[in-house]
Amino acid sequence: MIKENLKQVEEKIEASCEKAERNKKDVTLIAVSKTKPIPMLEEAYEYGCRHFGENKVQELVDKYEVMPKDIKWHMIGHLQRNKVKYIVDKVYLIHSVDSVRLAEEISKEAVKKNVTVNILVEVNVAEEESKFGTTLQNAEELVRAISILPGISIKGLMTIAPYVENPEDNRQYFVKLRQLSVDIMHKNIDNVSMDVLSMGMTGDYQVAVEEGATYVRVGTGIFGERNYGAAVL
Repeated sequence: MIKENLKQVEEKIEASCEKAERNKKDVTLIAVSKTKPIPMLEEAYEYGCRHFGENKVQELVDKYEVMPKDIKWHMIGHLQRNKVKYIVDKVYLIHSVDSVRLAEEISKEAVKKNVTVNILVEVNVAEEESKFGTTLQNAEELVRAISILPGISIKGLMTIAPYVENPEDNRQYFVKLRQLSVDIMHKNIDNVSMDVLSMGMTGDYQVAVEEGATYVRVGTGIFGERNYGAAVL
């Protein structure tokens, strides 16, 4: 199942790239493996997945220990400050930085472990009360405040769009995030790159790719429905 699903997702990404006249090499698929057991991750790895996304620190750490070391791990869930120390030297990219206080904690632990942590600033474009993230209006200010911290490199922006029946409904949010990234890029802030746009999930990643996503986060589309009762190891 996973092999077929991966092939289908990759084909849809390619079709969206062609539609938007983009190079498919500019879009990376993150297999969102939260709650999924190791054998399923191993199967995805076997068929070429090297980017995996996790929502919880403990689960990321547990899987990091047993999976191949060439995997790039993405922390895509809300990150609590007291958990930062466990992952700063294990993650390829933290997608969910939404406050100066969290960034300061990442910076502190990065300096302690002598690593540079790549991060994205999370923007709640749709201003949903149930979601984390800064606002469009405050994003640049947050980027500037984080950019001066040691041990952190800002690579771009991330958003989690609303759950919708029609993916076209989310196009407006992807357009706004891309425009924000362009605006910030033009400010030429030191230690800030806007090369990464992490947006789009199973229900709307094709639209996100059309609007400039460089990372799409697909879980259900690869692994099937989540089973929160299952053991992950």
